[in-house]
Amino acid sequence: MKWIAVGNIEVGRIVESDGPFMSVFDFFPDATMAALEPHRSWLTPNALTSDTHMLNMPIQSYIVKTPTSTILIDSCVGNHKTVDWYPAWHNKSDTQYFDGFKKLGLHPDQIDVVLCTHLHVDHSGWNTQLVDGRWVPTFKNAKYILSRTECKNAEMLSVKYGDPTFSENVLPVIEAGQAMLVDDDYEIDEAVRLEPTPGHTPGHCAIHLSNRGHNAVVTGDLIHSPIQCQFPEWNFKFDSDKELAAKTRLGFLKKYSDCNTQVLTCHFPQPSAGRIITSKDAFHFEYT
Repeated sequence: MKWIAVGNIEVGRIVESDGPFMSVFDFFPDATMAALEPHRSWLTPNALTSDTHMLNMPIQSYIVKTPTSTILIDSCVGNHKTVDWYPAWHNKSDTQYFDGFKKLGLHPDQIDVVLCTHLHVDHSGWNTQLVDGRWVPTFKNAKYILSRTECKNAEMLSVKYGDPTFSENVLPVIEAGQAMLVDDDYEIDEAVRLEPTPGHTPGHCAIHLSNRGHNAVVTGDLIHSPIQCQFPEWNFKFDSDKELAAKTRLGFLKKYSDCNTQVLTCHFPQPSAGRIITSKDAFHFEYT
């Protein structure tokens, strides 16, 4: 893939997997065939399969090379993770992720900072890897900068519901002394900062990049599909606070529409990057 320039910052992608994920009607409970039909021509086949109405979604990380550090944003699903609800992710074992590093001419040991927009399994899985039967940090030279709010929520889900994400992807990093828990508006440096975007999860953050008058923002899961530009009120069924998620999404679309900020999405079809354009009484995503 080509690196994306944001001033002197370079942004690359590592795609762990890509393809049909879930029915649009299952993913967005408010979606209807009548609402979807006028948009089918531009959704298919990249964002939506034409016959089964499955959403096509990559699982990917962004690599951000600033003048001072190499940052990984969102670490995908990982190998050997416990994901009972989605068999394709459960206890998988492949080389796709590390092959992606090689394609970019990088090694995991070159990562200085790991950022997670939130701590769901498909955004935090490669935080750790299984070595001799125990979870250890994958990026041994990195500082993992994590939202304090998000860590607290992940721990709560572990205690209350037995969600293994905290114990597999977060706690081992904390115990290794590589975690730094921060507020949701934390500035990593003058070029990279967190932007609170709660709703999908309580501590969800977008990642804002800025250099020499150029800007970009990594969305995380505040928006999952380009169809939500037309229907910001459509929530993912697993959004923790649906009313807040919709409010955050609409505010984000308004804030970053019709400007030069590049929007780097996590689950839009490849190339996943583009700009938000106002379109009549809604929005449209223009790929770059």
